[in-house]
Amino acid sequence: MIELVSESRCIECNLCVNVCPTNVFDKVPDAPPIIARQSDCQTCFMCELYCPVDALYVAPQVEPLESVDEKSLKETGLLGSYRNNIGWGRDRTNTAKQDSTHLILKQLK
Repeated sequence: MIELVSESRCIECNLCVNVCPTNVFDKVPDAPPIIARQSDCQTCFMCELYCPVDALYVAPQVEPLESVDEKSLKETGLLGSYRNNIGWGRDRTNTAKQDSTHLILKQLK
């Protein structure tokens, strides 16, 4: 579930607003978008994936966390971690070549 939009990192590009399939965010003039409908989040990670500055944190839990601290998310490397883990973004290694799903699919033929 979407838990955080970092005000210090956000560049107000609104890509998260545009890619969210369930319309969780609202645009705010001259400010980062807000999480307006958190309960509508489907934990698809699309917003975190498309954020060019790693300003979002989507928790894998489907229930909201009780407290989210941006400082600790930065320190632990969780802020924007989904994008990093799959290798999206500048100076990151694409991990698609490591995916072996295609081998399973070949066995099914």
